[in-house]
Amino acid sequence: MITRQALPTLLDRASRSPILTVTGPRQSGKTTLCRAAFPDKPYASLETPSVQRDALEDPEAFLARFPDGAILDEAQRAPVLFSYLQGIVDEDPKPGRWVLTGSQHFGLLQSITQSLAGRTTLIQLLPLSIAELRTVRAMGDPLEALWLGGYPRAVERGAKAGEWFADYTMTYLERDARQVLDIGDLITFQTFLGLCAGRAGQLLNLASLGADCGITQPTAKSWLSVLEASYVAFRLPALHRTVRKRLTKSPKLYFYDTGLMCHLLGIRSTADLRDHPLRGSIFENWVVTEVLKWRWNRGLRSDLAFYRDQRGAEVDLVIDVPLLPIVAEIKASVTRPSIAERGFDALIGTLQSAPVAPLLVDRRVVYAGSETLAVAGTQYVAWRDVGEVSWEPG
Repeated sequence: MITRQALPTLLDRASRSPILTVTGPRQSGKTTLCRAAFPDKPYASLETPSVQRDALEDPEAFLARFPDGAILDEAQRAPVLFSYLQGIVDEDPKPGRWVLTGSQHFGLLQSITQSLAGRTTLIQLLPLSIAELRTVRAMGDPLEALWLGGYPRAVERGAKAGEWFADYTMTYLERDARQVLDIGDLITFQTFLGLCAGRAGQLLNLASLGADCGITQPTAKSWLSVLEASYVAFRLPALHRTVRKRLTKSPKLYFYDTGLMCHLLGIRSTADLRDHPLRGSIFENWVVTEVLKWRWNRGLRSDLAFYRDQRGAEVDLVIDVPLLPIVAEIKASVTRPSIAERGFDALIGTLQSAPVAPLLVDRRVVYAGSETLAVAGTQYVAWRDVGEVSWEPG
């Protein structure tokens, strides 16, 4: 089994809270991680029809089967359990008794907010990071990392990962899309998925996205919420500070996994990716999600944003913390690129004019080359080292 970087965070959080909740995409390794972390705990999957029926028909008796707690997989399938868990942990708040997993973010969080607020700690587990992949697979080419993505079973398939993504997409369409939202036209929804993949790394324009798909803007908004609820895509916000300058406020759209993104774009091999016009956008998407994995695996908030002002000055990624923000440009070139001073200078000027100005700014450029080094106050980070350098300011 691949050792997950989130394991120490998982064990630490479980030692301090009666309920640990682990969310993330389907097939990202949540169940494997939880069962490895707590091998002595009983396990029950709420996706198994008989188990789900027992939980829904008599939740009190179902939970009584586990006097010392258990791992409840896909817990959002039986939301009635949450109110009973509330009473159980209030009576005995011993840390680490219950472990819940779920792959539908909105449904799970709604149940937690209603019944388990203050009683559970939340960890979000994404597919394998590049640092985790490199422990089991030689990754000599950034295009391979982009095309494979991080889903463990896709990585296991290697050159045949496309077959797994085809099955995964259909399973997702048949189950999650219909369960989160009543989507009847799956063909149009699949077209919508592909159009979203083609817009990754761009400013999100729901009206344009809906028009290109032949649906209304409200429908596009609802369908995007399905992608977010199931950890397929997410919105990266624009940097907001109380400053005089006007900044772009539309978010950017990204996918949690570039392997799935490549599949939706019809990219069937690394050779296809090498010459694809969206290769730069896919690389940018990959770097953003790798930084997000680094932070979530350590129990940190995302705090990720991008910067763009009305004059076109732009920085791809900002870790927006008050005293020492990290600002990063992302370039798909193999040769070490020259930094875009205009974007960095504009962003630093914006940060310095905020009410709480940072003491310093950590400047970085992530690129597809092989050498990590510092030059004139800027750290150049090779693609394979994205998971090795720290993305926590300070």
